[in-house]
Amino acid sequence: MSKRITLLLSALSTAILTSTAAHAAEPLKAIGAGEGQLNIIAWPGYIERGETDKNYDWVTGFEKQTGCKVNVKTAGTSDEMVSLMSKGGYDLVTASGDASLRLIAGKRVQPVNLELIPSWNKVDDRLKNAPWHTVNGVHYGTPYQWGPNVLMYSTNVFKEAPTSWKVVFEEHNLPDGKSNKGRVQAYDGPIYIADAALYLKAHKPELGIEDPFLLNETQYAAVLELLRQQHGLIHRYWHDVTVQMNDFKNEGVAASSSWPFQVNALRAENAAIASTVPSEGATGWADTTMLHSDAKNPNCAYMWMDWTLQDKFQGDLAAWFGSVPSVPSACKDNPLLGENGCATNGFDNFEKIAFWKTPQADGGKYVPYSRWTQDYIAIMGGR
Repeated sequence: MSKRITLLLSALSTAILTSTAAHAAEPLKAIGAGEGQLNIIAWPGYIERGETDKNYDWVTGFEKQTGCKVNVKTAGTSDEMVSLMSKGGYDLVTASGDASLRLIAGKRVQPVNLELIPSWNKVDDRLKNAPWHTVNGVHYGTPYQWGPNVLMYSTNVFKEAPTSWKVVFEEHNLPDGKSNKGRVQAYDGPIYIADAALYLKAHKPELGIEDPFLLNETQYAAVLELLRQQHGLIHRYWHDVTVQMNDFKNEGVAASSSWPFQVNALRAENAAIASTVPSEGATGWADTTMLHSDAKNPNCAYMWMDWTLQDKFQGDLAAWFGSVPSVPSACKDNPLLGENGCATNGFDNFEKIAFWKTPQADGGKYVPYSRWTQDYIAIMGGR
């Protein structure tokens, strides 16, 4: 993320959330005995206990050490995470930047006391004060993992990696001589509008798009036009990772935005799948473990937040999901991640990723997220 965009996001979040930060609940002062359980909302593949592959288990050791049983509710979109946190009953959430500021503004999460998290000093300096979890100097979580939204493609169709997101946005024949119509997918979430904006930023510079999450009315109208055009090409708007993987294996899908998790899982099954970040760049996510304002198990939650910043945890998760650790030291000496795992997953591409964040109106200058939500629902419905 460029320094300019980081400063802009920080200013926006500060302006919108000043009153929230000023009246935030006091964080925990000391960690007591664990409550015996912990309820977490997480992205698919983020919390493994060895049931899928015995080599990937970062839950069992925590439960044995702390006595806190981990219960996980998976969510496929940031909007689903916000909804679940609003209903309550959960202690933690692994929120992306397009959910975190909403959770802070809605007072669904509480500040964290970094003094109770001994491993905080290991966190990547690029993430320690990131504006998607830090407001007015107050931290509302601990960094979890980060990475790009990749272009996943069938190597049976593409003998060489696609160089542009054009393969999912504009109708044309793919390398196998057949049209891409009905053979591509898009993400089932309003934040995907930013992917289309990023594409137009490169291909229609006259629009003057600088930040794909901050669009004026003219830019926004052009992006919606592209997405309506794309609708005729779409096989499915995906949010369920298992369904998307099945579509690539059995439904003839050739290309789609995706997460490294699906790519890794399919390649583990020897599927003809690969991924790339095209020339236009990519949107991405930097996820934060955030504590519910009414968490019933705060002691277990703080123990978990520190546990997630251990080198082995971070390295194993990065190897499993295809993400980048929030702790750089995790990149070393992890047999699952390998010597070049962090580089392969994009450790050096931080500045090239347009990280998810909730679009803000900024006094009417930009189209707010509420419009993104209603318009994307209409587009997915063919309107």
